[in-house]
Amino acid sequence: MSVSFGGQPDAVALRDSLAAGEGSVKAVVEECLARIAEHNDRLGAFTRVEDERAHVRAAELDAKRDAGEPLGPLFGVPVAIKANLCWKGAVADCSSKLLANYRPPYDATVVRRLIDADAVIVGSTNMDEFAMGSSTENSAHGEAHNPWDETRTPGGSSGGSAVAVAAGMVPVALGSDTGGSVRQPAALCGLLGLKPTYGRVSRYGLIAFGSSLDAVSPFARTVRDVARTLEVISGACDRDSTCLPLPPYEAVQPADPSRLAGFRIGVPKQCFPPELDAGVRKCVEAALKELERIGCELVPIELPHAELAIPTYYVVATAEASSNLARYDGVSFGQRAGAHGTLQEMFAATREAGFGEEVKRRVLLGTYVLSAGYQDEWYGRAQRARTKILGDYQQAFEDVDLVVGPTSPCTAFRLGEKTADPIAMYQTDLLTVPASLAGLPAISVPCGTSEGLPVGLQLVAPAREDARVLRAAQAFELATDHHRALPPMLQGAGA
Repeated sequence: MSVSFGGQPDAVALRDSLAAGEGSVKAVVEECLARIAEHNDRLGAFTRVEDERAHVRAAELDAKRDAGEPLGPLFGVPVAIKANLCWKGAVADCSSKLLANYRPPYDATVVRRLIDADAVIVGSTNMDEFAMGSSTENSAHGEAHNPWDETRTPGGSSGGSAVAVAAGMVPVALGSDTGGSVRQPAALCGLLGLKPTYGRVSRYGLIAFGSSLDAVSPFARTVRDVARTLEVISGACDRDSTCLPLPPYEAVQPADPSRLAGFRIGVPKQCFPPELDAGVRKCVEAALKELERIGCELVPIELPHAELAIPTYYVVATAEASSNLARYDGVSFGQRAGAHGTLQEMFAATREAGFGEEVKRRVLLGTYVLSAGYQDEWYGRAQRARTKILGDYQQAFEDVDLVVGPTSPCTAFRLGEKTADPIAMYQTDLLTVPASLAGLPAISVPCGTSEGLPVGLQLVAPAREDARVLRAAQAFELATDHHRALPPMLQGAGA
């Protein structure tokens, strides 16, 4: 059997056909690796491709099936993982010179669960250094390119994972979402990207950026594949004290659009700011009409503290980054700069040589807001604002089932367009940051194109209601064909 990742990739269908004996895992992996070899130099999706490990894994899985053993829920499915996830023996460098060639001695919980589910991990994907960025341009490995238009960004920080799925290299990839780092690239690349409820998925083995915000999150082309991946990676973990004591997510049956009849959809005016591109607005308004057509009731709501989200996030996240990245001193972790007179001089030289400009900027900001005399004025106030933002959602959910709006205020922007203006770059996360600060499940689903570039619709549900947001996303998917749109490089490819 030849499985074409250039058509409409479907991990669940691929798994089921392999489990039924149609073709071999070896053939699937070889095709996957061939597509990576063909396109990766141009697109910059992967930082490391583990060909040998993938071939060994494929042979193991083919033998397992031939022996009649039970097969896992992702049997034979090629998966890519972001370069900030620990995979024993493989490089996890966070796209940073400081962690060049760092090979963790253990697996992240999500990586172990992928392996236990019989997936084939094929490599690590490009990212903004330490997940700090919105365009995958802050990478020691160079920028990633959007398959819809290779002069444009795929978004970030999980841009490499988004490109890997959008370009048909793999059907599923993992990223991490701190302030929108999966949902925003999903929107810009025409994919589904789910940020689960904070704590729904273990962070053990995820190299930290903002510990109260980070969420391991999947990309795929169908809700079914996203749900299957969440089934595999979710569940309680005694190695992560922030992981919720919940069983693994259990995917529900396909959600007929009629099952959303009576759903009350909150539409905040704050999700339609002046910065919103006209083309994005048009696509999202059409998507809202589609939700209305399948029986949802649109309810105007207010999120009055949403305007505080970006400044709040860039205090909380940078403070946590400053704390988390303090460990990279050239002693315990990471590369060490050459010999220097004192220990402090060595620390400084190591960080100066190892960190990129955006990481330095955020660490300095975080160190400042945590410094003596400023901590309550900045970090304390930000945490109080964060509580207000959560309160807005809680009040809204007393009256509506979901909060819906655009995922990104713009479509994919040109590479280099915003790199000289950090504030403009930060504003690209304007619509995803509020749900992150509130710890809520949120998904970006394709809802059309504007001037040939994808637009994403964001659905947000109450905490722990991951099933609700996936049910709604699947009903929208079944009622429309937006998720079937492919970038020009894949149009006309066989299914």
